[in-house]
Amino acid sequence: MNVVFVEPHFPRNQREFVRGLAAVGATVVGIGESPLDALDHDLQGWLHHYEQVPSVTDVGRMTEVVRWVQSKLWVDRLEATIEAHTLPAAHVREACGIPGTSSRTAWLCRDKPSMKQVLRDAGVPTAASAAVDSAAQAHAFAADVGFPLILKPRAAAGAAGTVRVDDRDQLDHALGVFGSEGTDSIAVEEFVEGHEGFYDTLTVDGHVVHDFVSHYYPNVLEAMRTRWISPQFVATNRLDEAPDYEEVREMGRRVIAGLGIGTSATHMEWFFGPKGLRFSEIGCRPPGVGAWDLYSAGNEMDLYREWAHAIVHGGPSQHASRRYAAGIIALRPDADGRITGYSGLDEAQQRYGSWVIDAHLPEPGTATQPIEAGYMANAYVRMRHPDYDELRRMLDDVGRTVQVHAS
Repeated sequence: MNVVFVEPHFPRNQREFVRGLAAVGATVVGIGESPLDALDHDLQGWLHHYEQVPSVTDVGRMTEVVRWVQSKLWVDRLEATIEAHTLPAAHVREACGIPGTSSRTAWLCRDKPSMKQVLRDAGVPTAASAAVDSAAQAHAFAADVGFPLILKPRAAAGAAGTVRVDDRDQLDHALGVFGSEGTDSIAVEEFVEGHEGFYDTLTVDGHVVHDFVSHYYPNVLEAMRTRWISPQFVATNRLDEAPDYEEVREMGRRVIAGLGIGTSATHMEWFFGPKGLRFSEIGCRPPGVGAWDLYSAGNEMDLYREWAHAIVHGGPSQHASRRYAAGIIALRPDADGRITGYSGLDEAQQRYGSWVIDAHLPEPGTATQPIEAGYMANAYVRMRHPDYDELRRMLDDVGRTVQVHAS
């Protein structure tokens, strides 16, 4: 099978999808924004050919390049795994007659108000939401639904640009911020109280062949706004044992069917609280922040290769073992500036070294990143353990023990 892969070089884990495709026998053509000599030796070796373009979101230029590739060899698939690339890639597929995720599905997975309306019509429980183009519309929504509310860009990924507002004054301030950034239309949603997690799948022809559930501690919005918290997300290995997860799985199947997702990775966020289980949003692509690395370590499998096997051969090649729960804890610097050092590393290593998957500890002198940049922006540790509760305890202890100092 011949596969065009969009942007194989950046971010770093993009190369793993190319590796997986090459490992299962695909001929891979890469199209990206970096020059060829920026690609490392292994990545160049996995690619049959590479084309550089100014922007992989330029549908016209991408269509020209893909048609040129088609003049040289038959193209079976065109794959994109970054949120911002999914809709342009779908337009290129349709222009070039390549099967895969449709532009309608990609658009619904990007435009949150439209996504939720389609799923509400399909009976999936979601928060009340709307697309608003003016302050008057936002205030009318607030009058109907009440505070607090969540405001976010219509096509944002994760918590990017997301704000909570608790009253009219905060709403006006947030609308002013969006307006100053040139945002004409935003998504406004009912705030859903409850625990937040995500449900990720590998889906073939609309059927889930691999699935995983992870939990956030604390919820994302709080984690990305509060410096003293060392936030975590943890992938459970109890998915096949705990009956409560069947409700999440059933919701996921209904969402996938409702949005017309065929063969793709998916990343779905959900809340569970006083109002029960509520769908939040879905991306028609793999999760970010190294979640697939955790799933691979916890289930003794290469999920990148499994994705590639599903694309190329139409199904999975192995089973998830569910042997380990696996999680990440983000370690925030105590101040902005430059990292000056660490404390508690030896103690944590002595206690838990055998359960550590890997760690990222930037060298002293490295500039810190803002906490809202995410779980992997500064230091982090990733661990696994057969017992989910014990892993949670271990991650909590690492968060208390290891300190990142900066000035």
